[in-house]
Amino acid sequence: MSHLEIAAFILNVLGVWLTSKQYRICWLVNIAAVVLYMIIFYQVHLYADAMLQGVFIIMQLYGWLSWTKASAAKPLHAGYMNKAVMARSLLIGAAGGLVLGLLFSTYTQASLPWLDSMLASFSLVASYWAARKYIESWAMWCVLDALYVLMYLHKSLNLTAFLYFIFILLALNGWRMWKKQWQAGQQAAAQL
Repeated sequence: MSHLEIAAFILNVLGVWLTSKQYRICWLVNIAAVVLYMIIFYQVHLYADAMLQGVFIIMQLYGWLSWTKASAAKPLHAGYMNKAVMARSLLIGAAGGLVLGLLFSTYTQASLPWLDSMLASFSLVASYWAARKYIESWAMWCVLDALYVLMYLHKSLNLTAFLYFIFILLALNGWRMWKKQWQAGQQAAAQL
């Protein structure tokens, strides 16, 4: 366990908590955490995860812009996505994971290239869903984080595995909070 991993741990917990509370600053905190984990994952040869962190920077900026563009006149509220968006997203996630898995298993000495690649690809899907405030993003994060816990334990990244266990708990809380907000919005709309 390094100082870098400890700092990444703290920033990640803070970032996910801020996201669940829907504070825009979450995106900037998440960028700092992502940069630290990009370095860590590269050091342990989880290349898809390291690359994912680079893409996460772009996704975090997208989330920041998406949440910032929302205005009082047209706020971005948490809600459920339609089935077509979900199906397309899951198909893109699977295709991306297969392509990355093939590339990393063929051209690198990556550790766990297929699992790492699938998790990386579906993490991008979950990040997109969070940026759009789709409630399902939290369910996706619960599944992904559980798999990440196992992968990081296998790689002896124990603090990171613990972090991803905490992420599961935070994701469950975020799921509850966003669903509650959506239900309150539905009740308010029904009363009009």
